[in-house]
Amino acid sequence: MAKPTRMAGGVLGGLVAGTIFKHVWKLASGKPEPPVADSTKYGWGEVLVAAAIQGAIFGLVRAAIERAAARDE
Repeated sequence: MAKPTRMAGGVLGGLVAGTIFKHVWKLASGKPEPPVADSTKYGWGEVLVAAAIQGAIFGLVRAAIERAAARDE
């Protein structure tokens, strides 16, 4: 994949993953926004679970985009 295409795919993937994560978090927690790591109003558990879910979703979206763009070389 060409570098500009790869960069565009990365940006698009990040936006898609962020949107999916916000929806998943809202459904899972019942809260409208995910916790912010540097805020003291959230506990360690909530912040770490949110980060794990966000990382898993980002990884899945990234792999899906890269797989869709893969070509036999």
